[in-house]
Amino acid sequence: MSLASLSEAIEQDPVVTRELLHEVARRSGFTVAPRHEAAYLLGLRSSYAIAKQVDLLPDYVDPRLSIVPTIGGSRKYSKPEPDRNGLSAWCNFLNLQAVKTETRLLENRSIALKDTIAVGYIPQTLGTLPHFLSSKTEYPHSQIDATVVRRLLLAGATLKGTSICENFSLSPMSYTSIFGPVHNPWQRGFNSGGSSSGSAALVALRAARKAGIKGLGDLGPDVELAIGGDQAGSIRVPAAYCGIYGLKPTFGLIPYTGIAGLLPMIDHVGPLATNIEDIALSLTVLAGYDGLDSRMSPESPLRDKVQLYHEELAAFGAQVLQPKRPSGNKPLLRVGLITESFQITGMSEEVAETVRSAAMKCFTALGAEVSEVSIPMHTLGATIWTAAVRNQMASHAFGGRATDMLTHDMPHLSPIWPPNQEFYDVLSRHNPAVVLAILGETLLADAMPLSSQRKAHRHVLELRAAYDNALQHFDVLVTPTTPTVAPPLPDMEDHSGPDPTAPSSVERMLRLAAGSTNNTSPFNATGHPGLSVPCGWAASAHGGYKLPVGMQIVGRRFDDLGVLKAAKLFELGGGILGPRPA
Repeated sequence: MSLASLSEAIEQDPVVTRELLHEVARRSGFTVAPRHEAAYLLGLRSSYAIAKQVDLLPDYVDPRLSIVPTIGGSRKYSKPEPDRNGLSAWCNFLNLQAVKTETRLLENRSIALKDTIAVGYIPQTLGTLPHFLSSKTEYPHSQIDATVVRRLLLAGATLKGTSICENFSLSPMSYTSIFGPVHNPWQRGFNSGGSSSGSAALVALRAARKAGIKGLGDLGPDVELAIGGDQAGSIRVPAAYCGIYGLKPTFGLIPYTGIAGLLPMIDHVGPLATNIEDIALSLTVLAGYDGLDSRMSPESPLRDKVQLYHEELAAFGAQVLQPKRPSGNKPLLRVGLITESFQITGMSEEVAETVRSAAMKCFTALGAEVSEVSIPMHTLGATIWTAAVRNQMASHAFGGRATDMLTHDMPHLSPIWPPNQEFYDVLSRHNPAVVLAILGETLLADAMPLSSQRKAHRHVLELRAAYDNALQHFDVLVTPTTPTVAPPLPDMEDHSGPDPTAPSSVERMLRLAAGSTNNTSPFNATGHPGLSVPCGWAASAHGGYKLPVGMQIVGRRFDDLGVLKAAKLFELGGGILGPRPA
């Protein structure tokens, strides 16, 4: 360690006093010897003065995140009126197109962006109150375009708006946003899934309209594509509940720069769409190193080395449909159904059977080989995810703590930290998972040694190795995305009254979300790509409504193309959502 300065001019610093020195030492677990006091006081004052000096410098925004010029000059946005936002899925309406594009891959395609993604000059809410994000009473406006926003605009996309996300993006359900619950377009009053709740609902609204579902005409606009974020399943869970495609790509394939996250180790961003071709097209546009995101690694492709996923997928589909395909003993695809994924807590028998039978029927229809594979560590996957992230996630996600690796955070966000009583009251009412995360981080800091997190990280590598070993024998692995179909939205009011044994609204909300990401979160920790594919319908335990079932396809790290091909083969073999049963 070196100090930039030990100037005598800071010896009389009024902030760092001798009393503060000894208080800091006490909190650090030791006592400063009297003969060392002057030296440590000088060093501490120097550290404080240097930090203040840098804090007072004008801020810097990397030009690679500069705001893309859009047609019409200054960007405009509007809040949706209730009669144009029937699912409560829209946050802001936009109509952004780049003045000058680089390609026409997404020309005139309508896209919604999860409200964790920074869009220049547009307010960002993160699904919570404005003064939880900065010192102002209004929502902070972004000073940058996130890397994915830039790439979408330069590919000719039309950004139609930002979509509602869950409160601080910490929920697999769709009832925690400060703006109210997001409804599933297939059945009002049911979850769309979270935390990319609005993104999934707006894409699914288009799918439901195409399917001829009645009563959807007055719910406002839909979109062809949406971009979401995924830390434990927040793309795949809503995709499953809403009957659409949702890809969590390989960790480090798409840059996360300019997006509010939970923890760099698990942050992923990816597309949601009504068909696999649009997922592939989006991946072609979005993938590749941006020079700013520390989540990317030497395995991440440079932009000019990114595969043309959409072209390769189209070629694969055409090859599969050829009358005379190459024959031989080797199956077209080897598919492994993870035995333990069908046995997780809360797994619906109908959901499990829908996924299993669809995989067996539709993959084998065109020459794939399907069999079960036991990966015992999968039962510990969600537990390992939790142990690896929970002792530092809260201060990163809700407090704005800088990451340990160099990265470009969003300058317009400066969350309050530590949280106050209002924070507790609001989040206990809307998203108690945030409060629980804060309590958990504080507890673990006191009750567990720092070595416990390092050990958890080693077990992440063990979990990754377990999946990698299975993927030596199979091209892809398959699980149910979620244990059930979309559950109904809960009663958010606290009716517990004086009865101490009655479940509170906090307990109801926590219980409803528990276990829903047990098949998805392990792959956020290990970094494998995971794609939720609609594969059929199952009855809700609440009212018997038929709702979509999602099947998760998992592939080798950085073999996202293999996952897309598997999904295409499944579709060509008859694996589609199909008409909604009566």
